[in-house]
Amino acid sequence: MGQRLYVGNLSFNTTAESLREAFASLDEVTDVHVVTDRETGRSRGFGFVTMGSAAGAQKAIQSLNGAVVDGRPLRVNEAEERQGGGGGGGGGARRGGHRGW
Repeated sequence: MGQRLYVGNLSFNTTAESLREAFASLDEVTDVHVVTDRETGRSRGFGFVTMGSAAGAQKAIQSLNGAVVDGRPLRVNEAEERQGGGGGGGGGARRGGHRGW
């Protein structure tokens, strides 16, 4: 099973392919995802790379954390598992104005 890495401080010009190339020189890359803004389609400046092995992931962290890709020093570390719930929405009482309190 592979290990997912968080990659931050990406240039807005970094693509999934250029990110894959940077990591593939170290070990097998099984997945790459550059997170984009839903409305504009522009990169949000971070992404995820899944390495083929835990050893490859550790090698990538050691080799690429701080390495410059597309003019920006990367931040690379293990991705944390998503916690349940999630998603946006906002607080109910803040939406509709005065509720008689």
